[in-house]
Amino acid sequence: MAYESSSFKPKVTFLTGRPHPNYGFPPEAFDYTRLPDVDREFLPPEHLAAFAAALNAPEPANSATDDTSSLKSPTGRSTTSLEITRSGSIASVDTTAPFSEGGATPTTPTTTLTQTQTQTQNGSQSGMFITAQNDWAPVNEKVSKHGRKKKRKKTTLGRRTVDETREGYLYGLLKWPFLFFVGMWIIGLAASYLWTRFYIFVYEYFIAWRGTREKLRQNMRAASSYREWVKAAKELDSFLGNEQWKEENEFAYYDSKTVRRVWEQLRKHRKAAEAQEAKLSGAPGYEKGDVTTKGEQRRTVEELKALTEACVKNNFVGVENPRLYSQTYYGTKHLVQNFVDEVHTKQLSFEEKKGIFKRMHANFGRTALCLSGGASFAFYHFGVIKALLDADLLPDVITGTSGGALVASLIATRTNDELKQLLVPALAHKITPCSEPITTWFPRWWKTGARFDSVEWARQASWWSRGSTTFREAYQRTGRILNVSCIPADPHSPTILCNYLTSPDCVIWSAVLASAAVPGIQNPVVLMTKNPDGSLSPYSFGHKWKDGSLRTDIPIKALNLHFNVNFTIVSQVNPHISLFFFSSRGTVGSPVTHRKGRGWRGGYLGSATEQYVKLDLAKWLKVLKHLELLPRPLGQDWSQVWLQQFSGTITLWPRTRASDFVNILSDPDEERLARMLHEGQQSAFPKLKFIANRLKVERLIEQGEAGDAGGREEGEYREHYRRGGSEGVVEERERGGDDG
Repeated sequence: MAYESSSFKPKVTFLTGRPHPNYGFPPEAFDYTRLPDVDREFLPPEHLAAFAAALNAPEPANSATDDTSSLKSPTGRSTTSLEITRSGSIASVDTTAPFSEGGATPTTPTTTLTQTQTQTQNGSQSGMFITAQNDWAPVNEKVSKHGRKKKRKKTTLGRRTVDETREGYLYGLLKWPFLFFVGMWIIGLAASYLWTRFYIFVYEYFIAWRGTREKLRQNMRAASSYREWVKAAKELDSFLGNEQWKEENEFAYYDSKTVRRVWEQLRKHRKAAEAQEAKLSGAPGYEKGDVTTKGEQRRTVEELKALTEACVKNNFVGVENPRLYSQTYYGTKHLVQNFVDEVHTKQLSFEEKKGIFKRMHANFGRTALCLSGGASFAFYHFGVIKALLDADLLPDVITGTSGGALVASLIATRTNDELKQLLVPALAHKITPCSEPITTWFPRWWKTGARFDSVEWARQASWWSRGSTTFREAYQRTGRILNVSCIPADPHSPTILCNYLTSPDCVIWSAVLASAAVPGIQNPVVLMTKNPDGSLSPYSFGHKWKDGSLRTDIPIKALNLHFNVNFTIVSQVNPHISLFFFSSRGTVGSPVTHRKGRGWRGGYLGSATEQYVKLDLAKWLKVLKHLELLPRPLGQDWSQVWLQQFSGTITLWPRTRASDFVNILSDPDEERLARMLHEGQQSAFPKLKFIANRLKVERLIEQGEAGDAGGREEGEYREHYRRGGSEGVVEERERGGDDG
């Protein structure tokens, strides 16, 4: 297809008249007609209708003092819908009534005793809706001595109940004054923090980054490929004298003596095994070996197996300490690199690796890619994914929250070849959730409290997840494990992490919508599950769910519980968090430039002030939370938005612009998405060497654990297992389990 078919036209820069830079993308990358399945509608109309009906089903009000709660069986097959009121009467529920914008819950009559027959819009099956009191509520209302019912004061949405607060006059008397003074102190600390960061920026701009080192850094930032970036990074390392640090073995953050001893033993046994193998095969220069040689080879291989099993563990003697990769722009100690390369020995047969690495899997753990929320900032994740994909370093376990869940759904449902065609600026053609004019969304927000229509978002999100694909189906198609964090509308219920183990039949697009349901932006939605006949019905009794980033933006504990994840790559783009991320001693691939990496960013005074103010901010936020002083706007406890963990083993922070804050709820065009892809890649390039060393060993373990005992070559297994073919991911796992 010709490039002229695209709607994108390169802009011309002011004054120079030269074309606007395309960040290294070829012209065809801006042609949306080249995208696979660009005009395909994956979602059947009956699935969309089932979702709309579920949104309008009876549901308990979002309050801790509700008189009723609604349950929806996910597999109910009754054609009768009943509503049982507190007084024991039964009222009809019209599930076929038209749904309103924003998913508003319709009112139902509660004064008559009737029974109605209802059907879903596809005419296949319908569930039974039962409204009942909370289990702990009394059967009859409390009656006063004079025979009158005691009136109960209705609790407004988001207000704390008596059960959640402490009794006493001082609490009610001092709550609001204390909240005011603490709030003003927090505002003052925030202003001080901004001033401190500005001082550090000026310090580094005029002292750390100047002259040749600044030119070399600009060369790195201008690189459009990893190869170009590595070349520029090596030049900067050479200029700063970092190569000398790589040659020295000693370093305080790992046991260099043990690493050197193990590496020498591995190399010794490997060379002995190579020589004995050459004798047995009668290679040129060697005489064909006898039984004694075979026995010696067997003993050497056994020693090599025992040594490999002893040292291949998670962060063995500190070789995976991020500090080892934070002193240079590219690479680490030569001793550490030699050790990692030597572990990947070829002297063990595939069958031998299979046996020992099954036992190693629990010790070494797995790697996961975690994509944070952040509204339109989440589109920076595409660049991170592209960098990992081009380097063949994309982990199998992927989790996303809010906007990151949308990106993760695309990654988990597409093969590598499909992703390479999709991760281009032309993908902006499919990013249209914010395309409605203000005359459309403002009346909806005024009426329902939500800017976006959940049903329309479901239609758009279905393209990213290939229709009503479930978590299990995505795993079977690509071998990638998708995880999406959702929290219930009830502020006290636990968070769930949807994946192919916890909710295998849950539809991905419904989990993405729930994870993006921020109060005031989108109302909580119902998760949908796919039935054996292909139809959809509400999941978890029709309870509604919302944005998981409000509590667990990065679900590290849940990933460790379900998939033994102990190494996390976090792409963090939350705008309210990125400002507070600061590493005074440098990060992976971004060392402190002055004093040969031994200095402090902004000088010791600047770093010390930054740490003090940031820790003091966190302290006062915890005071507000634990003294129960914070109100609950929109029925949500917002304290965890600041106090939860937002980082991982490796944390990537793509560079943003001030204009991104203005466009936080707007769709990107091709030019803006090209910049986001570029900046996302730039944030990932410094970390790729660390990730590559980790995955080199991890994938060796996976090959031994899930490989075919029939003698499949490692390269064949690697291609079969990673390329996303639907023919064998589960089969490989099952074969590995049967042999174990």
